[in-house]
Amino acid sequence: MGGESEDEEVLGAVGPRLRALRRDRGITLADLAATTGVSESTLSRLESGLRRPSLELLLPLARTYDVPLDDLVGAPRTGDPRIHLKPIRRFGMTFVPLSRRPGGVHAFKMIIPARPEPLEPSPQTHEGFEWLYVLNGRLRLVTGERDLTLPPGEAAEFDTSLPHWLGSADGGAVELLVLFGLQGVRAHIRTGPVRPSRAENQP
Repeated sequence: MGGESEDEEVLGAVGPRLRALRRDRGITLADLAATTGVSESTLSRLESGLRRPSLELLLPLARTYDVPLDDLVGAPRTGDPRIHLKPIRRFGMTFVPLSRRPGGVHAFKMIIPARPEPLEPSPQTHEGFEWLYVLNGRLRLVTGERDLTLPPGEAAEFDTSLPHWLGSADGGAVELLVLFGLQGVRAHIRTGPVRPSRAENQP
């Protein structure tokens, strides 16, 4: 009995989560229907809880939103502040999600493993903006024509539409915090108190 009620609670939370995700991305039901091949009426009923979620409906939505299927059905209950850390391994590196908000700025802890020999840069481009902070190790950051080495405690930010690459500068492991936002979404960092203007200093 308890298991069934928990399942119903999880399924009941899928619709509101899908609606919030779609609105946060600025996508209309018509656009989503055209992209996924699922009818507008079905999507509307799914978001309002009138249509029971199924794998056939959720898979195209997960692909469209570019999120794991688990994020659509297995997120913590609304109001639960805990973040369930599930490492993601891509490009030989480990990404640990530190935030769960759909859209906007995403936070990750990124781990670049140690290697006998440092890799040669292979810059890539994609939409977005990235801010990073080196926790441990020495990071090699290539952005456009720049080739930089960042020790622990240094930070950088760059437009990811420029060719860029992150790797170890000396073959050792590197740990860093990364904030990534969609195109036009930047992390606003205040480094110190705002100084009063000269006009404010005048008697």
